[in-house]
Amino acid sequence: MSTPLDSETIEQALAKLPGWEFADDGLAKNYQFGSFREAMSFMMRASFEAEELNHHPEWMNIYNCISVRLSTHDADDKVTAKDIELAQRFEEISWVE
Repeated sequence: MSTPLDSETIEQALAKLPGWEFADDGLAKNYQFGSFREAMSFMMRASFEAEELNHHPEWMNIYNCISVRLSTHDADDKVTAKDIELAQRFEEISWVE
């Protein structure tokens, strides 16, 4: 079972994750790309990162926008180090803010 992070630790991590916010016990970000193709390209690439960590996001796509929410199910849907790591990986591969 994963251990939930305290709010101070989450806030420190968010300072290095532009556009991400902590809400409803999860990390969330909306990405807006130049086109549907770009959005799908990001989503496909991000899926490889998620699979590598065996930690899968809740996400939704509408045309060129992707909404991502991260929490850890085996930590009662709270934020853990897994969520921070996945958000960092998404930022590394993203070409938009």
